[in-house]
Amino acid sequence: MASAPKSRRTLRIGVDVGGTNTDGVILDPSRASDPETRGIVAWHKTPTTADPSDGIGEAITAMFQSAGVDPEDIASVTIGTTHFVNAVVERDANRLAKVAVLRLCGPYSQHAPPCIDWPPEMRSLVLGHYALLKGGLEVDGQLIAAISEPEIRAECAAIRAKGIRAVVVNGIFSPIDTVALQEERAAALVRDEIPGCSVVCSKEVANLGFLERENAAILNASVLAFAQKTIRSFRAPVARLGLRCPVFVTQNDGTILSGEMAAKLPIRTFSSGPTNSMRGAAFLVRDEEVHEDVMVVDIGGTTTDVGLLLANGFPRQQAAYSELAGVRLNFSCPDIKSIGLGGGSIVREGEQALTVGPDSVGYKITKEAVVFGGKTLTATDCTVLGDETLGIGTPELAKGALSDSSLVKFKAVIKHKLEKIIDTMKTSPEDLPVLLVGGGAVIAPDTLKGASRVLKPKWSGVANAIGAAMAGVSAVIDTVESTESKTTKQVLDKICESAIEKAVEAGASRSSVKIVEMDTLPLPYIANKSRFTVRAAGDFDYSRTDLSDALSDTSEPQEDIEDTNEPDKAPSESNKKLSDSTAPTEDVDIGTYRPKVRNRIWYISETDLAWISTGCYILGTGGGGSPYSSMVRIRTMLRLGAVIRVVSPRDIPDDAAVGCGGGAGSPTVGIEKLAGDEMVQAQEALFAFHGRRATHMISVEIGGHNGLQSMLLGASTNLDIPAVDGDWMGRAYPTKWQTTPVVFAERSPIFAPMAMADGNGNVVIMPTAASDFHVERICRAALSEMGSHVGTADAPVSGAECKRWAVENTLSQSWRIGRAVARARRANQVDGVAETIIAECGGAAAGRVLWKGKIVGVERTLRLGHVYGECIIEGADLVDDDDKPSRKDSASNSDSQFRGLVKIPFKNENIAAIKISRTTTVEGKMRETEDEVMGLVPDLITIIDAQNGEAIGTPEYRYGLLVIVLGLAASDRWTSERGLEIGGPKSFGMDHLTYKPLGRFVKPRSVIDEFDVVG
Repeated sequence: MASAPKSRRTLRIGVDVGGTNTDGVILDPSRASDPETRGIVAWHKTPTTADPSDGIGEAITAMFQSAGVDPEDIASVTIGTTHFVNAVVERDANRLAKVAVLRLCGPYSQHAPPCIDWPPEMRSLVLGHYALLKGGLEVDGQLIAAISEPEIRAECAAIRAKGIRAVVVNGIFSPIDTVALQEERAAALVRDEIPGCSVVCSKEVANLGFLERENAAILNASVLAFAQKTIRSFRAPVARLGLRCPVFVTQNDGTILSGEMAAKLPIRTFSSGPTNSMRGAAFLVRDEEVHEDVMVVDIGGTTTDVGLLLANGFPRQQAAYSELAGVRLNFSCPDIKSIGLGGGSIVREGEQALTVGPDSVGYKITKEAVVFGGKTLTATDCTVLGDETLGIGTPELAKGALSDSSLVKFKAVIKHKLEKIIDTMKTSPEDLPVLLVGGGAVIAPDTLKGASRVLKPKWSGVANAIGAAMAGVSAVIDTVESTESKTTKQVLDKICESAIEKAVEAGASRSSVKIVEMDTLPLPYIANKSRFTVRAAGDFDYSRTDLSDALSDTSEPQEDIEDTNEPDKAPSESNKKLSDSTAPTEDVDIGTYRPKVRNRIWYISETDLAWISTGCYILGTGGGGSPYSSMVRIRTMLRLGAVIRVVSPRDIPDDAAVGCGGGAGSPTVGIEKLAGDEMVQAQEALFAFHGRRATHMISVEIGGHNGLQSMLLGASTNLDIPAVDGDWMGRAYPTKWQTTPVVFAERSPIFAPMAMADGNGNVVIMPTAASDFHVERICRAALSEMGSHVGTADAPVSGAECKRWAVENTLSQSWRIGRAVARARRANQVDGVAETIIAECGGAAAGRVLWKGKIVGVERTLRLGHVYGECIIEGADLVDDDDKPSRKDSASNSDSQFRGLVKIPFKNENIAAIKISRTTTVEGKMRETEDEVMGLVPDLITIIDAQNGEAIGTPEYRYGLLVIVLGLAASDRWTSERGLEIGGPKSFGMDHLTYKPLGRFVKPRSVIDEFDVVG
């Protein structure tokens, strides 16, 4: 090892405290380019101890001694840990405390109570109490309701009686609440009523996205007591060794938190282990001949984390949401899949099979593993048994632990587990390099199916510690601001300045700080409001004199939470009931599954619902809003006994009354202000006025969130009427007059009388209107005063009219699309999911893949309540087909097909796909030329995630996403002269473009016709 440099305070210590091993590195950044040392002055690996401080102290002491490093040379100690996330992944009742949740939500979200979409055993373990209370904000900052002090104090009494010491307060639109401060005021009341408890305000944990933010806050609160003890143990050895430098903890984006903040917000460290591993891996293979994506497999003592390191040196990121232990979160973090496999995984040999994990001896491996004199057979023991030259423990102790045939089985199990998780993370059958890192990498074979080569670089066992040592500082601002008196650029510039200042305050060197992420999202139907997200990052400034406070929280430290968790205690009746309603969906055989259709009535199951939901978002052509929250609500209804019936349009009596209802408003509001009973209230208000009750229910649009509303309204627990297998659009459109009843123009207006309800006591009824165009304009005007999200109800049309006007079998079409995506993901054939979707929509004659590539630009603006913008996609070779002769030929073919740029203009929904070219004039200005119109409304232009086949909505477009653009032929309802006038390019102000159908429409095949059973 190289000797320590003479300059003072230039060295960084990185420590990774895993479940099994504690790894340490001393790094000199100034020598990082040295191919021999990579700037690594010293490294050490030691078993993690019950008290983590012992392992940290041993690692640092050993490195000082081996390299002769003076403590005065150390600029910082940065620690990465999987302790907190392991507690969640392992569902350890000894490390997770019961949590009470107080929602400040008024009349909203009652159909999606806390933890509604959690695995039932996780919910029972963590959720101890919840209450839905007065409070919450509208998107413009107006109050939904003021908080009620007596109401909060009453709930505190119930929480106190249950012995719960961790409380989450979550308010609607709390991340933008800078005036009423409802969460903070409620938290103060809780602390007053329950002295010594810990209160987590959701706005401090995550950003917009009500359920996901709440989920994150609950997990954070549950692990707080364990986190506080652990952080103290991290600091102790640094103090004992006399180091006069700050102690940091790495967070999810690979940057640092102070110990104080990590103890308060441990969830920010949940993905830090994989992130550190990926960044450390990138550091180690910089000079390797690797110019392609690499699969990084980080094998620790307890878990194996797998992620894709892109050719640019950064991990592939998840899209809008992530998932941990079955819990949906809204953090930006690497796309990582984890399995319970590590060096400490327990090996059991039964009569039927040999198993490895998922439980592990963890940090006790040096005491409990056989090669260290213990009695528990681990993966490390079996690996040593197969190769005594590894130098781990005492190989003789493991002799006889497994027979030769069992050892073969063990190796096969390890190989299968790794190959399966690698295969799951791939989106193409093509082989790619696999980089093995982590202390448990020794258990992995040297060859793996699906790997073009397996790399085990020097120092790979301490990649996490290297990533920690190189961590920087970041700051994020996610806010909704007014653009009424300033331009969007002026507001964005100010937020960027604030983000830079926030990063500097957090400890970054001002000269190194850069804006690394920037996004602007105008909010539909909300005047002069946009959501801004800005992330700034830079290197830590080690010249600062306030190092100890650089990332500290200024609030008073909270007392440790007393661990009163009772893992064996039976859940309450209400908790048990809801746990039953969140039981996992049966894992069906997709190939043999048959929906329940009896006497031409389709009875919707959870599987049907999941597939329909996926298909609806794809048919939404980027708009309509995510169906997820409605899917969760309907799924809960089904689990609690509701019956949902769907009938074919042609089976409806001519004199039937076919109603229509749905949600209207901003998708951004929809993810934060979850629905109450506004849609049913609108239907009841319309019936009271109109006097004619609907006998059937049809969706206004199949695309997005509204595609599920006919089933929700028609459920036996709501209106108890059948839903119609069809809709008024066959896709999603931004306005209500862009519907097939208006195209047919047999009478006018169609959509009056109508009713709107906001769920908070406000109802608007429009008895009549001059035209459907006026209905739309008046509704949009009222919408902004009703919280920008309402339920609507339209006067019923006759069954005969429905048969003439409806786009038929679109629930069936959504079901088939969703089934195709599910089948592709189950078989790991996502690379062909686009073609499978097209096959379900009529085949090659009815649609085609228009483009594949990476989003390289997104621009948005708000006009008359609608979000206009464009998405630029650079062609890229995302996947290769199996039948292509070679990778070289495949790349060539792909380059000729998907080379250049495609522009997707949108108005809430995608309007067109246009091949463009850009050149620079002599004046230095960029000139854009439209070369070819590849697809155009009313045909469906939809963008799906190339990694999982799911739809990506226009609010989710962001730089770097790998996507596939699909074009599907529009319903023949739209290709008449009047249909094109209402739903074609001219209706979007694109008069210069002429519609040419990209295919021939094929009527979707009815699920009812195919699967009906008579009798």
